[in-house]
Amino acid sequence: MTQAEATSRTGKRVILAKPRGYCAGVDRAVQTVEEALKLYGAPIYVRKQIVHNKHVVQTLEAQGAIFVEENEEVPEGATVIFSAHGVAPEVYEQARARSLRAIDATCPLVTKVHQEAKRFAAEDYDILLIGHEGHEEVIGTSGEAPEHIQLVDGPEDADRITVRDPNKVVWLSQTTLSVDETLETVARLKKRLPMLQSPPSDDICYATSNRQHVVKEIAPECDVLIVVGSTNSSNSVRLVEVALDAGARAGHLVDFAHEIDDAWLEGARTVGLTSGASVPDELVQEVLAHLAARGFTDVDEVVTANERLTFSLPQELKRDMKAAAAVRG
Repeated sequence: MTQAEATSRTGKRVILAKPRGYCAGVDRAVQTVEEALKLYGAPIYVRKQIVHNKHVVQTLEAQGAIFVEENEEVPEGATVIFSAHGVAPEVYEQARARSLRAIDATCPLVTKVHQEAKRFAAEDYDILLIGHEGHEEVIGTSGEAPEHIQLVDGPEDADRITVRDPNKVVWLSQTTLSVDETLETVARLKKRLPMLQSPPSDDICYATSNRQHVVKEIAPECDVLIVVGSTNSSNSVRLVEVALDAGARAGHLVDFAHEIDDAWLEGARTVGLTSGASVPDELVQEVLAHLAARGFTDVDEVVTANERLTFSLPQELKRDMKAAAAVRG
């Protein structure tokens, strides 16, 4: 549909981004909790939010999941699931000490970064981890080799870094960062450390990159771009920033349709819409209905990639599911 055709009816349209919403790692993590509840029965304990989305957490709580901050809050011998963001080795040790049945729902792409950190630390590299201080993924990765890892929280942080041997230093990154800002940070680091090595493959995950790319494509046409996602979701927050940098006149992050302020839509003719990688599409559909009720009835979906990647469930859960099926069978 051309812009002229879309605007000829109401004068208002929505450009819907695709890819958007659930990535393979989030889908796997949420399914892990759902299957664990079916297999073991409620309650199932989950350390931290399984994914950073308010609606998903509330939905799983209603099914019998109990979210805790630390293993100490889980009764001894109970089942605990580690979130998609990954945990430090000491968290596994704590679980063993409490005889917990631990199921690791860490996204395999985060696990890849953990493995890189361990390998480079074993080779005695200084590791510069680009990421946001306090983010669960950064805490988990740093815990793999705390004596080797320094956090670089954005380009401005690059100038304070000191290393033992400038010829033996590598950068890794949190998987949910802004692609452009990460490249800027790396460029700043390389000015001071010309021999800085890169990870064997890109640490920023495919889903983060894809969602940012389509937002860059549609942002210049948007009077306002709405991202559905939670404020503690790094990849969702980055999408708003990317939209504004790419030319959207305004950008907003909402968990639910009712959070949209009608003032944001005043005078707007084109609204962009996307969602973070931990957001179920039903929330996007609710936003579309909300916008349609305000005259934005023409929807033009822009597709820049087709995602087909899937991840299998954690091995320990698959093993128990198979054993249960054998007993029933």
